[in-house]
Amino acid sequence: MALFFSQIWAQTNPSTPAYPNKPVRMIVPFTPGGTTDILARAISLELGKAWNQSIVVDNVPGAGGSIGADRAAKANADGYTLMMGHIGTLAVNPSLYPKLPYDPVKDYAPVAWVARVPNVLVVHPNVPVKNLRELVAYLKSNPGRLNYGSGGNGSAANLATEYFKMQTGTSIVHIPYRGTAPAVNDLISGQIQLMFTGAPALVTHIKAGTLRALAVSSPKRLDALPDLPTVNEALGLKDFEADQWYGVVAPAGTPRDVVMKLNAQINSALSSDALRARLNSEGAIATPTTPEAYGQLITSEIARWKPVMTSGRVKAD
Repeated sequence: MALFFSQIWAQTNPSTPAYPNKPVRMIVPFTPGGTTDILARAISLELGKAWNQSIVVDNVPGAGGSIGADRAAKANADGYTLMMGHIGTLAVNPSLYPKLPYDPVKDYAPVAWVARVPNVLVVHPNVPVKNLRELVAYLKSNPGRLNYGSGGNGSAANLATEYFKMQTGTSIVHIPYRGTAPAVNDLISGQIQLMFTGAPALVTHIKAGTLRALAVSSPKRLDALPDLPTVNEALGLKDFEADQWYGVVAPAGTPRDVVMKLNAQINSALSSDALRARLNSEGAIATPTTPEAYGQLITSEIARWKPVMTSGRVKAD
């Protein structure tokens, strides 16, 4: 039966009948250990199993993800270079960097929206607060005393925390890192005191008690942390939402049949009970959809966050 469908695919898609017939490179424009890396490896594993082909994850960090994103944009448009993009590289960077070397709309072919990832606000256990209301009160009484970390200026964590500061009228000093993982490590060690970043990078530490979770950025609670209130619940707000999102893109000009094959296989993986359970356990929500819908998300999010970026509250290194 598998051979039959393989033959049908070859007959109906003559431009790339054997795709993939060699290893596929998945660029992650950040350091290992962060949410982008976690999701890229989960999807790469599923693609590799389905196609019996190597999907090699390549971490290319720097400049808020711009170095890796530029490399992906300029790669051969043959389906053998992909990138796990996210809100920062595809929606925030166009307003953050005046000379961005790539255009997130023109230089990529949207492939698949992989997941929506609520941000979780965590503090080091030594911070003298037990809930979000206490944190806001502490921050207002001690402006600029606490430091927060992020994966870099313009990263999703930076954006979420600046949005939180705007909504609560608080002051927290930003310490940018070259990736989420080193920021989390310094938070655990007490070098910084606070972080508001993607749940997958934090859930293990929260459950182990090395970090104290105070709230989640999404409108609904997370299955992975059902006792954790949303920011709206904790502060009596109505419309606070600062989730991250992640998805696969390919260089512009990648053959349509390759894009559709990738989309179908990724969506199939995201629809499986096993991967959904794995993502839910880490605080990520699978979002299988069409390449067109994912492309529309990218465009709308660029417009959504531009006013925040151009306000001068978030600046590049």
